[in-house]
Amino acid sequence: MNNCILAIDQGTTSSRALIFDSQGNKLSVGQQEFTQHFPDNGWVEHDAMEIWHSTVASCQNALESASITAEQIRCIGITNQRETTILWDRETGLPIYNAIVWQDRRTADYCEELKTQDLEETIQQKTGLLIDAYFSASKIRWILENVAGARERAENGELAFGTVDCFLLWHLSKGRSHRTDATNASRTQLFNIHTQQWDDELLKVFDIPASLLPSVEDCAAEYGECDAEFFGSAIPVTGMIGDQQAAAFGQCCFSPGMAKSTYGTGCFLLLNTGNQVVKSTNRLLSTVAFRLNGETSYALEGSIFMAGATMQWIRDGLKLIEQASESEALAKQTSEDLSVYLVPAFTGLGAPYWDPEARGALYGLTRDSGVKEVVTAALLSVCYQSKDLVVAIQADGGTVAGLRVDGGMANNDYVMQKLSDLLDLEVLRPELTETTALGAAYVAGLQAGIFESLDEISAKWQLDQRFEAGKDNAWRAKQYDGWLDAVSRTRTNFTDREN
Repeated sequence: MNNCILAIDQGTTSSRALIFDSQGNKLSVGQQEFTQHFPDNGWVEHDAMEIWHSTVASCQNALESASITAEQIRCIGITNQRETTILWDRETGLPIYNAIVWQDRRTADYCEELKTQDLEETIQQKTGLLIDAYFSASKIRWILENVAGARERAENGELAFGTVDCFLLWHLSKGRSHRTDATNASRTQLFNIHTQQWDDELLKVFDIPASLLPSVEDCAAEYGECDAEFFGSAIPVTGMIGDQQAAAFGQCCFSPGMAKSTYGTGCFLLLNTGNQVVKSTNRLLSTVAFRLNGETSYALEGSIFMAGATMQWIRDGLKLIEQASESEALAKQTSEDLSVYLVPAFTGLGAPYWDPEARGALYGLTRDSGVKEVVTAALLSVCYQSKDLVVAIQADGGTVAGLRVDGGMANNDYVMQKLSDLLDLEVLRPELTETTALGAAYVAGLQAGIFESLDEISAKWQLDQRFEAGKDNAWRAKQYDGWLDAVSRTRTNFTDREN
């Protein structure tokens, strides 16, 4: 039987590959971490070829672990860290510069210049996005302006641009396929989410040649074939979708009002808004949730830059713990009324603040503050930032009836309970929290005919644990007010310093 699906989940800190059977059951996992590069303050880069090699190795490991061959793989689905920007030579496939990661802030000043040109309303109307260094367009422009000969080569058609999905597809197909999907395109700040086309006016604003760009497909589509060289047999690539949209797809958030929050390197909350683009007045993003059979579903999204990455800093930077899993036991020993707050603005603050100048800060320390208080404050920072997003959604008129959660931190019962307590919402954790890879498998399986409909996929979602709020409004308000005060102090301190 060749009904297995290989899902490539290329993330910010590691490349992963998972194999699923035709019922959506996970058979195996391969994973390989890769190097993070920080060449300057606020800069974050990856070696794109290291991403490629780690992806191939992860796929090979997953196949070996499952004891199956490529002939048993019906199709491949790709999901990826979004916004991360790569430009490469069309002849050699080699990048002309390191991948500039979504977290990178080097173009913040340029983005501020754009705001002074009264372009924010136009850009938000067309793309659903705010002007920010987070997105791909300013990163593309930076490479064109700062790598010798890049602009001339781009204008001559010698270079290609892609987000990571597109770069992997190019290499899997040995340069035969230069395509992306609508969700990844919607994060570049060059794609009109209403017309579902690259936008000429935006290309002119950012001074980017159209010849760089890939074609844009539905999430479930015929993307080309993975060459037989890599895994022993040619395999069609039939699905591509950005990681946060993939997680929402894997969580079966197919109907308006359904919401998910993913706790990976960052935290991303998506609320399905159906076929309507909801323009946020509270600095959330309007984005493409998925596009199937030419029909687009949209979402409101709140993006937090530091979630699991904060715990990585606690572990590797401060060395307060040896493994992230130790944090739960420490947190359970900490006061329920903890007044220590960590604002993890290591690369600025995301939604709803969008403050690129803010930097990380720790508040409320006393003589009896120790390791467990700092570790717990790091965990709770994820919950407080999630509340920021839910408050913004509610202010935009949205309703979050319950929150489906996934990602590595979703396995931390302490964090999930505190999330429910602070949001005053049901938090629903599925049996399979690998929903990002599962979403990629689902879109690929739809195109390959393994799954017939969204209804069939929805029926596969299974609850693992339901977390219900156990705190009153007085506790909720006191804790959240402390967080808002800490954020305000952080932003004021660093704004004053910049001035």
